[in-house]
Amino acid sequence: MTPAAPSVRDLVRLRAEHPEAVAEAAARRKRRPLLRTTDTSTVRESAPHPGRLMIIAADHPARGALAVGDRALAMANRFELLQRLCLALSRPGVDGVLASADVLDDLLLLGALENKVVMGSMNRGGLAGAAFELDDRFTGHRPEDLVRHGFDAGKLLLRIDHDDPGSLDTLHAAARTIDAMAAYRLPVFVEPFLCRRVDGRLRNDLGATAVATSIAIASGLAGTSAYTWLKVPVTEDPDDMAQVMETSTLPAVLLGGEVGDDLDGAYGKWREALRLPTVRGLVVGRSLLYPVDGDVAAAVDTAVSLLQPGKDG
Repeated sequence: MTPAAPSVRDLVRLRAEHPEAVAEAAARRKRRPLLRTTDTSTVRESAPHPGRLMIIAADHPARGALAVGDRALAMANRFELLQRLCLALSRPGVDGVLASADVLDDLLLLGALENKVVMGSMNRGGLAGAAFELDDRFTGHRPEDLVRHGFDAGKLLLRIDHDDPGSLDTLHAAARTIDAMAAYRLPVFVEPFLCRRVDGRLRNDLGATAVATSIAIASGLAGTSAYTWLKVPVTEDPDDMAQVMETSTLPAVLLGGEVGDDLDGAYGKWREALRLPTVRGLVVGRSLLYPVDGDVAAAVDTAVSLLQPGKDG
């Protein structure tokens, strides 16, 4: 399909002169199943890792989180972010993208979402560093928005601090959103954490007990878990992951998070966790889009290789 905007610099003109182009591009987009398996595709190249997912995450800016490592505004240049995303999405074995509406609209116009899994980010109201960070309102995609655009899944963030009443509002909103997604038969990826404030800053607890508890809470939300997936971190001690992932039978993907300069170490942790029976893929953003050595293609290709049959995945 010919993209509505041939380059990122045509986006502003098209957005100003023909805003309907976003809906038109969404209606034309070629879709694919969430998971490709050996049963649903006879062409080997179209299912490089059957039953697994490799998703690039780019929903951080909508929550005011623009930093990568010590680069405070790494994700602030939208043109550069889109170029990196288009490169990542073009790499073999990348299944799709997770992003907020503005980023997905841009990618639609650039024609970068053809035959990709498109996952909308739903609650972005818990702005990074805000006093109300845990009252994480659903300011992004609604279930009906995902249906209208023909997108394939949604994702919500669920952070719980026992000392912050705002967590209860988010917990309740998350449950009702899972209900709504199930009514549309749309998968929803829930990213749960137990967290606490340390010197005024929110810290996620990656200990085995905390991660297992967060998984148990997320798994029990709403009136059905039929369309619920989990998006989980690797535990502080990677050796705890096997026991932690026994907390639920829901399918799960691993999130990337902040890996610092040790991307090789992150690959090793992901590789081990991908061997577990409920872990079905990776959803990774900043560490692949902004690797320390600047080689986006190589970083993405290495992550994809962890999912390949016979590659310890």
